[in-house]
Amino acid sequence: MVLVTNGRLITRDSGAKGYYARGAVAYEGSAITAVGEERELRARYPDAEIIDARGGVIMPALINAHTHIYSALARGLAIEGNNPTNFYEVLDGTWWAMDRKLTLEGSRASADALLIDCIKQGVTTIFDHHAAYAQIPGSLFQIGESAKRFGIRACLCYEVSDRDGQEKCDQAIAENAEWISYCEKNKDPMLAAMFGGHALFTLSDRTFEKMVAANNGRTGFHIHVSEGMDDVYDSLRNYGRRPVQRLHDHGILGAKTLLGHCIHVNPAEIDLIAQTGTMVVNNPESNMSNAVGVCPVLPLHRAGILLGLGTDAWTNDMIESLKAALCVQRLNACLPNVAWCEVTEMLFANNAKIAAKYFPQPLGVLRPGAAADIIVMDYQPYTPFSDENIDGHILFGMTGKLCRTTIAGGRLLMRDRELIGIDEEAENAHILETAKKLWGELNHRVY
Repeated sequence: MVLVTNGRLITRDSGAKGYYARGAVAYEGSAITAVGEERELRARYPDAEIIDARGGVIMPALINAHTHIYSALARGLAIEGNNPTNFYEVLDGTWWAMDRKLTLEGSRASADALLIDCIKQGVTTIFDHHAAYAQIPGSLFQIGESAKRFGIRACLCYEVSDRDGQEKCDQAIAENAEWISYCEKNKDPMLAAMFGGHALFTLSDRTFEKMVAANNGRTGFHIHVSEGMDDVYDSLRNYGRRPVQRLHDHGILGAKTLLGHCIHVNPAEIDLIAQTGTMVVNNPESNMSNAVGVCPVLPLHRAGILLGLGTDAWTNDMIESLKAALCVQRLNACLPNVAWCEVTEMLFANNAKIAAKYFPQPLGVLRPGAAADIIVMDYQPYTPFSDENIDGHILFGMTGKLCRTTIAGGRLLMRDRELIGIDEEAENAHILETAKKLWGELNHRVY
């Protein structure tokens, strides 16, 4: 038995008490056994191992509903001659150029870098959308091994695309199918599978047919939709219908499918997403950086769509993404009093609902029976702190880097900012060497 105690406790449990000024959470194995007042739980479990929150904030670990491991080695990278002026040039000149050089070793190093960063920022569950077109077979399995080694819960898929020819497209479809079969067989509660697809303007109807056949109804799809206008123009010009309708015609929409971005969707498409129970994930900082537009969060929310929050790998800090989501929605609406409830619900409630479709234990909540995914934030408020203003303190007072302790599935991953069972210096050295090799291949010189 382990007891996390000596801190303010946020449960996110709508069916019970949401806040304890001096709380504690007890867990054994992978699940929480009790939540409550510190004095009561210390008396109930006198022999428990104690994890001291040191007066910080004890809260559920965070979930990232859309990221890209393949981009982890791009931090600080400049590709010579690459000066994109539109979204297609961003994809072709940066991300496709990178993933065409990413081998299995590159996938591993990328995963290791991103997962370590997640641990440090209190993120214990990710939905990743991977691409490594230099070496496709086995890439999801390589990432899965890294996830198991570092203790992060991961729902993985591979980004199918026609952009590099039929052979690569077929390999990507096969990689998704094999990973889905692996997850079905092994039933690891920390690993899950979706069927990935890139933007619709890089996917033919024939490829969609192959994807649907290979999936055979086993899981949902994780696909980029109307991130840029390229999707809309391509769908209308070549298929006579808008992107969401095209997905619906292929049987891809549904309660387990996750649509990334959905910036350029019209009211009819929003209705279709809602009618099919399909999920959407917003990635505000990436959208702003790529200058593709603003996700219509308010209309999507009004339609009753399950709308989550991701980062698109712009950051691994979900609180940073939360701040950006609020600000850009208010700027877009020209109203300073909108989106507070919508964006906080996206991160703290909806991401947990998305995860519940893929992982067996409840996430994003501290209550008996839920997964022991717990973080401690090193936050000492200098204004009143209560259950009435928790989200205000998180939005305006916290960042991911305030995380001091991270627990995932009952496994202690970081304690008082020290990674557990990880030689960080050795890991960083390996990641750096792999990054140098990748950068050298991209720029034809030695780093």
